[in-house]
Amino acid sequence: MPRLGFGVWQVPDAEAEQVVATALPAGYRSIDTASVYGNEAGTGRALAAAGVPREELFVTTKLWNGPSRRWGRDEVLRAFDDSLDRLGLDRIDLYLIHWPRPMRDDFVRIWKTFEEIAASGRARAVGVSNFRPVDLERLAAESGLVPAVNQIELHPLFPQPELRALHARHGIATEAWSPLGQGKELLTLPAVGAVAAKHGRSAAQVVLRWHLQLGTIAIPKSVTPARIRENTEIFDFALDAEDLAALDALGRGPAARRIGPDPAVFDV
Repeated sequence: MPRLGFGVWQVPDAEAEQVVATALPAGYRSIDTASVYGNEAGTGRALAAAGVPREELFVTTKLWNGPSRRWGRDEVLRAFDDSLDRLGLDRIDLYLIHWPRPMRDDFVRIWKTFEEIAASGRARAVGVSNFRPVDLERLAAESGLVPAVNQIELHPLFPQPELRALHARHGIATEAWSPLGQGKELLTLPAVGAVAAKHGRSAAQVVLRWHLQLGTIAIPKSVTPARIRENTEIFDFALDAEDLAALDALGRGPAARRIGPDPAVFDV
């Protein structure tokens, strides 16, 4: 799985086709979508038209295990097949449970069907998204298959050290959604600006470099061609210990907080 991917959250289907078509020539090979995003079809059209060999691509999508239905085996398999159809693919590289929704007490049952999907080879790997330590520990106790990935909110203002440590103990890769935070807040903080100025880089580039050196997989999103390309230019410089300490300190500062929903209570 590439260390840097391209996300299409909140990108309309028609626009997703255009931005993915921009991202692939810029060098991205990992594309992250989800059924609830409503843009699997546009993403799939861009992948088909790009001319990039399938074996070079890493495509992630997610099961939207929302409260509108009971998620039994048949429902999960049907949702997986629908995602494959929309993407125009015969297999997915990574399939994720989008949210744990612990109040519904069904993610272990869903995971059992994910085990079946993985065994079939139609998903090269399966994982989870937004799972808390308690959710991962329950999967470990009730399943023999460890999630390959947990995709979580992670950025310098919310670095989640305890969850990352648990991932490391269990061999779970950490993938960051909203790796640049949301809006301009993180990227306009003086500490980020100082590190960016020191290296002659953009604020986004130094934050993405922080992710790489932290060991996380990052999936930034942009619809602007120049920023799509700029976000790939993070492999030819390194942050030193002082830079890392300055960015790490943001997670203990007054602006530190979760930006997205709390997985303990999210059930939309």
